[in-house]
Amino acid sequence: MAKLNVNGAVRDYEAEQDAPLLWVLREQLGLTGTKYGCGVAECGACTVLVNGVPTRSCVRSVSAFKVTDKIVTIEGLSPDGSHPVQKAWAALDVPQCGFCQSGMIMAAVALLNEKPKPSDADIDAAMTNICRCGTYNRVRSAIKVVADGGDASRAGIGIEHADGRTT
Repeated sequence: MAKLNVNGAVRDYEAEQDAPLLWVLREQLGLTGTKYGCGVAECGACTVLVNGVPTRSCVRSVSAFKVTDKIVTIEGLSPDGSHPVQKAWAALDVPQCGFCQSGMIMAAVALLNEKPKPSDADIDAAMTNICRCGTYNRVRSAIKVVADGGDASRAGIGIEHADGRTT
């Protein structure tokens, strides 16, 4: 039986070696937070971190990974949503339909790990995921909130929340 290191645990799986990592994560390991969007590595819905690097899992065959490679999915980022990027996403109501958001969050985490204070150009270069709802301004704001210490009230994008707050 083949093995992958996913979310800090070595997991067994049975799949053809040319199967995309995405399908092993979803179907064999039950980690359905990583989404299938396009199947050609363009949209980014399938983004996971492999050794800290954002990786489009829909086009990488599972045989490309060794048990020493550390794969992190959205489920492994924070089981309770307490990662600073997840908290900023929630505070700024970034997701609309939410389909692309796990991939967006993983790409943002990788960016902030590499560049804790990214410029707009850094964000543009790193955030190549596609959001059909067009939440790009909120994505940028959430990344800047995390880079600035996590205070969403300073984002200044004028979101009126149901509870009366404005961020």
